[in-house]
Amino acid sequence: MDLGLAGRRALVSGGTKGIGRAIAECLAAEGAHVAICARNPTEVDDTVAALGKTGVKTFGQALDVSDAAALKAWVEASGAALGGIDIVVPNVSALAIGGEGAWQKTFATDLMGSVGMVDAAMPWLEKSDAASIVIISSVSGREVDFAAGPYGTFKAALIHYAQGLAFQLAGKGIRANTVSPGNTYFPGGVWQMIERDNPKLFADAMALNPTGRMGRPDEMARAVVFLASPAASFITGTNLVVDGALTRGVQF
Repeated sequence: MDLGLAGRRALVSGGTKGIGRAIAECLAAEGAHVAICARNPTEVDDTVAALGKTGVKTFGQALDVSDAAALKAWVEASGAALGGIDIVVPNVSALAIGGEGAWQKTFATDLMGSVGMVDAAMPWLEKSDAASIVIISSVSGREVDFAAGPYGTFKAALIHYAQGLAFQLAGKGIRANTVSPGNTYFPGGVWQMIERDNPKLFADAMALNPTGRMGRPDEMARAVVFLASPAASFITGTNLVVDGALTRGVQF
């Protein structure tokens, strides 16, 4: 299937590792020009260079998405570097679980980092003939699990936010969806750290996966890239769960 992504311009926050890196790589492999951001300057530069080897335009800056001014500046610079914006993928999460500080951090990073990215990109998206927003939520946003608290709460809020965007922006031809990954394992990721530091929690989590394994970043990325693409032109306002049957709640 031709996804129709060749020459499209995409922004991915948190694009240097894990799911975000896989999304950026998948977009580039489909011929889309890609801009990324993340906090580590060296990792940003290395990722931009690697993506550029596919022959597409690439751009990247180091920043914290909870810094609204820096986030807006990156979006503007990305739009200028790529010659426009067709696709926006807010992906960054604070991965904070408990405590008062975690609520504040998750609000600023997960929720407002997504809202700020979409708002900054909106003038560019309104000029696109295939504009798409895909926000990365989580299965923790639709059921109570070990991440109940700020993480699950704000991931649920992102689904609601995207659903509202889908309705509000449909008349402008701008689609908005969410993808909710299940447990996703990759080197340097949170589940590798849990495997090392809290083997009981890791074993308990693994036991909940009926496939007998956790997901891979590329498996999440392919779902995101399809939803972002013109091939999904009539899909908007949906939450796509990619979890290997981890969750048991029926999604109507």
